[in-house]
Amino acid sequence: MHELVVTRLIEAEPAMVWNAMVNRFAEWWCPRPWRAEIAHWDRRPGGRADTVMYGPDGEVNRLSGVFLAWDEGRRFATTDAITADLEPAGPFMIGIWEITPEGNGTRYTARARHWSEEAMIQHRDMGFEQGWATCAAQLAELCEAPAA
Repeated sequence: MHELVVTRLIEAEPAMVWNAMVNRFAEWWCPRPWRAEIAHWDRRPGGRADTVMYGPDGEVNRLSGVFLAWDEGRRFATTDAITADLEPAGPFMIGIWEITPEGNGTRYTARARHWSEEAMIQHRDMGFEQGWATCAAQLAELCEAPAA
C-alpha cells in the first residue's frame, strides 16, 4: 500500500475531538494562513465531499469527491477518484481520518492512500508530513484549549 500517515495524541475525550473534526472543520483543516470551507458534505458513504481551500494570496483549491465511509464518532474517508455524480476523476488519494480512545485522550490518525508509488512520492514531496502534522496540531489546539 502506498500510504502516508500522521498521528497525534490529543488530550481530550473522543467525543470532543470528533465534534471538532466534523463541526469545526474550517478551523483546523488547512495549515494557517490558508483556510477551508465545506462546500457540501453529505455525511454518508457515497455522499458528496466537496471543500474549498483559500490561500493568503488569493489561491483557490477546490476539492471534489465522495465519502467512502462515515462511521459516526470514529472515522470518515473520502476519495477524489469519483465525483458526486459517480463520474470517474483523476484519482490522487483516499483520505482516512480516524480517532480512537487512548488513555485519558484520543489518538487522531490521518492517512493518505495512493494508487501508485509515484503519487505517494509526489504527495510526500508536496509537504504532506509537515502540512498534515500542522493540521493535527491545529485540531489538538481546538480540543485542548480551556473552555471559555
